Amino acid sequence: MSDQAPPAKRAHTDGDAPALEFKRQHIDRLIADQQLLASQSIPTLHTPNVILTKRLPDALRKKILVTGGSGFVGSHLVDRLMSDGHEVIVLDNFFTGRKANVEHWLHHPNFSLVRHDVTQPILLEVDQIYHLACPASPPHYQYNPVKTIKTSTMGTINMLGLAKRVKARMLLASTSEIYGDPTVHPQPESYWGNVNTIGPRACYDEGKRVAETMMYAYKNQNNVSVRIARIFNTFGPRMHPNDGRVVSNFIIQSLQNKDITIYGDGSQTRSFQYVDDLVEGLVKLMNGNYDLPVNLGNPDEYSIKDFATKIRDMTGSKSEIQFLPKVADDPTQREPDITTAKRELNWEPKVSVEEGLKKTIEYFQGELDAAGEIIPTGPDAAKPKGSS
Repeated sequence: MSDQAPPAKRAHTDGDAPALEFKRQHIDRLIADQQLLASQSIPTLHTPNVILTKRLPDALRKKILVTGGSGFVGSHLVDRLMSDGHEVIVLDNFFTGRKANVEHWLHHPNFSLVRHDVTQPILLEVDQIYHLACPASPPHYQYNPVKTIKTSTMGTINMLGLAKRVKARMLLASTSEIYGDPTVHPQPESYWGNVNTIGPRACYDEGKRVAETMMYAYKNQNNVSVRIARIFNTFGPRMHPNDGRVVSNFIIQSLQNKDITIYGDGSQTRSFQYVDDLVEGLVKLMNGNYDLPVNLGNPDEYSIKDFATKIRDMTGSKSEIQFLPKVADDPTQREPDITTAKRELNWEPKVSVEEGLKKTIEYFQGELDAAGEIIPTGPDAAKPKGSS
């Protein structure tokens, strides 16, 4: 054992001052960078605009789960919840969702992305659940109809079980498709619908109908707090380029001067709402006191032929309109009665179809510039292309 004392620490000298100052400046920059990253999104090619985030006290900040949060509607909802200052967990299997839709949040301390299929249970601690997971365009949900049914049934049961366990409020993204080919026009929430239970769209229509039934079964039997939004046709940036819906197909065809394809004679009608309006309605519904189904849509109704002509004119396209055989069980008319939303949520669409189309056309032009060419999806069942 040595009797030598340990060497004394060298006292800092004036020569160390520059190094210490550099170290302090480096730490200060790191802290500033972390604070910046925690206050906004990061610009990406897909989402170039910076989105600022509020800083909420713990008592007001919620932990919110968004299933299907990397999809078209889900990603816009995530933007809203993040900007409001909440902690957001996105759950997605990326069947139709795209990681690019949420990559601008991957750095943020309030954001988490989990690759998971809602047909499998998951344990999380959350305050609210927005259950959006499910393919929503006919070609995509018809590609694997059994999986579509499982997503609407097993997925909803799993989310309801989670909501029951952690006492979270749950909002189901239902659909105007539950009205089928309506015999009542416009469609109020009291209308029970006219649905073919064994048709090609039944996997989605009936899946959502039974999902609504399960929501109220859990409410009545287990006191789960539930909300149901019946969502009508919605459009905007981040729509999947190959989802086969009329907005995306018409814009992509027009921008490439290809024939605009209409299935049927074009007399069938739809009403189109911009995605920002829908997100506002979802947030109001989740945080309000009304717990019966609510239509969220734009009553501004168009025939499909007129809508195609409008898009062609707005893009300055030379496309011709081509009429093809009608798709089975395609509804002849679709328009929401939004009396309930106006009364209970103080909600109605604010963005005009024209204004929304301008933004959506600009988005799809960017997608075309990046891809070179996009071949629209027809009405038949099709697997999503380039989802993740």
